[in-house]
Amino acid sequence: MSAFTEPAFAWEPITPRGVAAFARASLERLLVVQAVVALLGAAAVVWLLSEGVFPTINAAIGELPEAGQIHSGKLDWREDSPVLLAEGRILAFSVDLEHGGALRSPADFQFEFGRDSIRVFSLFGETELAYPPGLVLAANQTDARPAWGAWAPDILGLAAIGVFFGLLAVWALLATVYFMPVWLVCLFSNRDLNFRASWKLASAALMPGALLLSLSLVLYGLGAFDIVQLCLAFGMHLVIGWIYLFVSPMFLYRVLPAEKKNPFTLTG
Repeated sequence: MSAFTEPAFAWEPITPRGVAAFARASLERLLVVQAVVALLGAAAVVWLLSEGVFPTINAAIGELPEAGQIHSGKLDWREDSPVLLAEGRILAFSVDLEHGGALRSPADFQFEFGRDSIRVFSLFGETELAYPPGLVLAANQTDARPAWGAWAPDILGLAAIGVFFGLLAVWALLATVYFMPVWLVCLFSNRDLNFRASWKLASAALMPGALLLSLSLVLYGLGAFDIVQLCLAFGMHLVIGWIYLFVSPMFLYRVLPAEKKNPFTLTG
């Protein structure tokens, strides 16, 4: 038997021992806990958008002129240029019709609207995107404010739904890739785990990283993390999943070779 005591009840996906418990738990319990973790991830994204991104967008709309529009691949701007519309820690919006480089914001992402294109500046470099010829977009308060007011709640809702179901789908896909290494670890360390139980453990092993990333998004929104630290947290959440894949099986009972079950059975 393992030097560790095998967990008897699956309820927390934070410790390797807690993750190991999901190998023996029902699929329904795993899905319930995954749903809770996915909800936390969705809540973190929605909070970051509503508190860290949307206020800057609202402020930028408040600085738009009474007349202006993007149409036929051109920005119709009749006010001063260059001008900084709004600036936050995460986002900044400016207008520089000639992209002369006169305005640079310390925000993590700056969107600079030019006459023919929009430039995005960030830690990752500079990207320029031409306005689509068929795009018609209000660049004035009269039209932009009600349009944004109507779309903002929908964007938050779509973000929440997308993150929630996206996480569940990604976890299922990755578990299908990762369950074989888990099963091999158990095989060579004399842990009795069939394919189905290995899939459940692999799926549960992805939740600690997701919790770390959710916390990192909140810290980023609060200003405790900068964009570099957030990127490091994103990389760490992947590494943590791999660590749990190989450490968690060590919390399962060892069995004698004669006691091993057929891995193709669906019990467990």
